[in-house]
Amino acid sequence: MVSFPPCKINLGLQIINKRSDGYHDLLTCFYPLPWTDILEIIPADSFAFTCSGNHIPGPPEANLCIKAYELLQRNFDLSPVKIHLHKIIPAGAGLGGGSADAAYTLRLLNDIFRLQLSQQALMDYAAKLGSDCTFFIQDNPMFGEGRGEVLTKIAVDLRGKYLVLVKPDIHVSTAEAFVGIRPQKPHHSLREVLSLPTTDWKPVLKNDFEDSVFRKYPSIQLIKEKLYSIGAEYASMSGTGSAVFGIFDTEVPSEKHFPHTMVWAGFIR
Repeated sequence: MVSFPPCKINLGLQIINKRSDGYHDLLTCFYPLPWTDILEIIPADSFAFTCSGNHIPGPPEANLCIKAYELLQRNFDLSPVKIHLHKIIPAGAGLGGGSADAAYTLRLLNDIFRLQLSQQALMDYAAKLGSDCTFFIQDNPMFGEGRGEVLTKIAVDLRGKYLVLVKPDIHVSTAEAFVGIRPQKPHHSLREVLSLPTTDWKPVLKNDFEDSVFRKYPSIQLIKEKLYSIGAEYASMSGTGSAVFGIFDTEVPSEKHFPHTMVWAGFIR
């Protein structure tokens, strides 16, 4: 079976508290985008994992697709499979590509082996793999709390907007991004801000990671400024970076403006 794990952007990202377990409490809106990896899982005589496409940091045995299989294997007598991941979504971009791959591995294995796991059961498994993984068990915009694994529905709709996503040749690790974070009480209710038109988001919809990441990588800030200069209604870094997105009312020639960076662009449907 083949599936297409998507990426996500964060509409607002507020870090509100450092927890006793070392994690941080946050508030954000996860929004799915149709820029995808390709994941295939088929029955095999022995377990195997292969990958192609973009480089994936770390040893292959640490890949979250393998972790997802091993997690289900603890509770179910799964037969061996071969997993092949063709990586298109870049790592270190704040787009959740690895989390999506893990979640879609759970979803595929649930279908292949007819485990009949409910969506909530899959979300519980996904939460054990990573904070963003839970979001990718379903396919809609969600409001995230806790580590990002506590999800509720939110009525945010970008359909019809043109989105430009720019990924410079910079890898920002999650640990690196958190170094400069100082948790604080939000100045604005994120839910209320997201209910406003996108043209009103610029002064009030913030990603708390931007200050520290922009200080270390000024070129990422320049991308955000460029997106505004060519007409974006709203622009922001996604997650912990380094990808930056701009929301436009009409199509723009993105590759012309960002000739030396990886760009995905298209209307959101």
